[in-house]
Amino acid sequence: MATELQINHNQQVTVLIAGRPYVLRVHPADEALVYRLAQAINEQITNLRQQLPERDVQDYLALALLSKAYEGHRTPHKPAGVPL
Repeated sequence: MATELQINHNQQVTVLIAGRPYVLRVHPADEALVYRLAQAINEQITNLRQQLPERDVQDYLALALLSKAYEGHRTPHKPAGVPL
């Protein structure tokens, strides 16, 4: 049996979310999207910190990600490459 060689065209990117670095492997065409998503999550966390100052970082992360997931399911899906 011949083994197919798979070429990995993904690249490593690092994003900061709530001040912590996260390394992802993404297709080069998706790099800008990943950075925009990280920025949107950080903005949501900043807003939550102002509204709910008594919470911890884990709460902010969970609430921000749930909010973004909810928004993504409530809005019509956009074609790939359309800015947020």
